Amino acid sequence: MIDLTSDKKEKKVEYVELIYDLIFVYIIGRNNTLLHHTQNGFVEVGLFMAYVMCTLAVIQIWTFTAYYINLYGRNGARDHIFMFVNMFLLYFIGEATRKDWQDYHTMYHIAWVLILLNIALQYAIEIKNHKGEPLHLKRIKGMITVLLGESLLVAAAIFEHNKFGTSYFSLAAILFGIIFVSVSASGKKTAQSLVDFPHLSERIMLYVVFTFGEMIIAIAGYFEGAFNLNSLYFCLMAFLIVVGLFLSYGTLYDRIIDREKQTSGIGYILIHIFIIFSLNNITAALEFMRDDKINLVPKILFLAGSVIIYYAFLLSTRSYAKQKCAINIKFYIKMLLIAASFVALMLLLKENMKLNIAVTVLYVYAVYVIIYNAARNLES
Repeated sequence: MIDLTSDKKEKKVEYVELIYDLIFVYIIGRNNTLLHHTQNGFVEVGLFMAYVMCTLAVIQIWTFTAYYINLYGRNGARDHIFMFVNMFLLYFIGEATRKDWQDYHTMYHIAWVLILLNIALQYAIEIKNHKGEPLHLKRIKGMITVLLGESLLVAAAIFEHNKFGTSYFSLAAILFGIIFVSVSASGKKTAQSLVDFPHLSERIMLYVVFTFGEMIIAIAGYFEGAFNLNSLYFCLMAFLIVVGLFLSYGTLYDRIIDREKQTSGIGYILIHIFIIFSLNNITAALEFMRDDKINLVPKILFLAGSVIIYYAFLLSTRSYAKQKCAINIKFYIKMLLIAASFVALMLLLKENMKLNIAVTVLYVYAVYVIIYNAARNLES
């Protein structure tokens, strides 16, 4: 058997990958606009479901591309052409992400299908480059199967929507991709030798940073209007929330995650799908905080739920932590108690937005202190 780990050079993140990521900043903003339409104090149910589907679909597209580049990207002209084609197609997805999204459903899904087929074609080309390498061939054929299967479901969603006005196949396509990639690429020791985890973790970190960039842009709305102590207070609180969330992720990435770990990387990718999804939700929730058209209870629950989901998946990266970073049951009990107290206080103080946003700041930094102490204990 060939030792795939010997003399393996770490793959570097290339500038073209960063340019490719910028299109997703635009898409994040487009997705969040779906939540800006309310009815009787609530976000419209149909638009909220469209937001969930569109956000997960776009994150999944990014992960499919990042995973291919990690395994087989060579930073050559062919890779660049395929990435630029996907960037072009993503503009159609962005344009179709709007309040009247049903009128653009076909355009969205055609672009989605073409992107999946584009990535599948890249894998197909790799077959001839890895003849006689059974591990690679198995991985390549497995990913082609997943991408073609998902593209068929997305194509079926076009027919379903035009015939019945529903979009169940769209959600099925996303779930199909998540489930079958997990089954085909994880849990096998041999799969660990194929992935360059330092490169993969860095690519994911950069996408998280871009997501935080959209959050920074979103809280700019807090700085609008008359300048007074009240506006200054909310500006400061919103800014502190974003900084605290980022510090927790940064500390985890820089000081706790073992970037030299031998892993297939699939679990790490799946965890980050929901980390990025929750960050998108937090961005929208921070915008809701200053929107009087949305009722207090859904507003508070959306913010609290999004923050807790973010930390839940952030802490689930424990399996990728350095060996010395032991997290015992007391750690999780402490986190659960803090989270429960946070939700209870948010609901109790729902009528007082000043105290509400202050509680959010306290919770965010309480969790950061715990993560920071865990990192410091690891290094001592």
